[in-house]
Amino acid sequence: MKKALVVGIDYYINISGLYGCVNDAHSVKNVLERNSDGTVNFAVKLLTSTGPTDVVSRSVLKEHIRDLLADDIDTALFYFAGHGHIETTGGYLLASDCETGDDGVPLAEVMTLANNSRARNKIIVLDSCHSGVTGARPSAPQNSELSEGVTILTASTAEQYATEENGAGVFTTLLVDALNGAAGNLVGDVTPGSIYAHIDQSLGPWEQRPVFKTNVKSFVSLRKVQPPINLSDLQRIIEFFPTLGFEFKLDPSFEPESESPISENTYKFAILQKYNRVNLVVPVDAPHMYHAAMGSKSCKLTVLGEHYRRLVERERI
Repeated sequence: MKKALVVGIDYYINISGLYGCVNDAHSVKNVLERNSDGTVNFAVKLLTSTGPTDVVSRSVLKEHIRDLLADDIDTALFYFAGHGHIETTGGYLLASDCETGDDGVPLAEVMTLANNSRARNKIIVLDSCHSGVTGARPSAPQNSELSEGVTILTASTAEQYATEENGAGVFTTLLVDALNGAAGNLVGDVTPGSIYAHIDQSLGPWEQRPVFKTNVKSFVSLRKVQPPINLSDLQRIIEFFPTLGFEFKLDPSFEPESESPISENTYKFAILQKYNRVNLVVPVDAPHMYHAAMGSKSCKLTVLGEHYRRLVERERI
């Protein structure tokens, strides 16, 4: 079972409001609820604050975080978009009724709940200013304490603000893109690590820097997306390349537009071209797969291709 608490707070009673957090929360909810094929993914509870009659108080926020992390489930994910605050005592998530910043929900308390949670995987995703302090010891901020199964992904470092563009958080926009498939691997899994890699590559060194902290034995898939190659085709890679360093010999009969194509070979060549498009295979001594076939050359696995060949050989996929 996978559960997610998604929070977006635009309206604040005592401090300046925000504009894109509620929209961001809805975007995250929508992408988490189902996998790309329509199957159920996370059971999502949404909390938003848009105005005086729609607030998320500190007590309500704490209660829902506690409830999320109290269950003995496979994955518990907490997403927060709103104001963040930091001082010498640590960081805080600000609810609608906060006044001074240090009256928010302490990140240290969130981490205590996560570290003690019975959930196998605890994912904390924060699009708020100074959120990179999450997990750090107030007395030794260079050190973090994460129990097994805890992963933290934040929009910015402890010293930085989280920015918005076009009415949406820069971080959350990239997060949603990643969950929609930009961070999917060749079997269609989107993991916290691949999400961070996507966000990290998308933000330059002078922009806000995302923070990633984790203590896991293996990454959990947060969403399944349409893979760029069918699993059945991917699993045939050991038929074409049975051993490390093997080169698959081609000739004009593999190319459908040659003078003497052979249907069995053109079918195999179509799969090899799929491998080539996702960087699993490259032609040898030829600029393109077409030229390799017409010139009776060969093709070989890339480093990534060899990685997937080993996974198939070991029946990992």
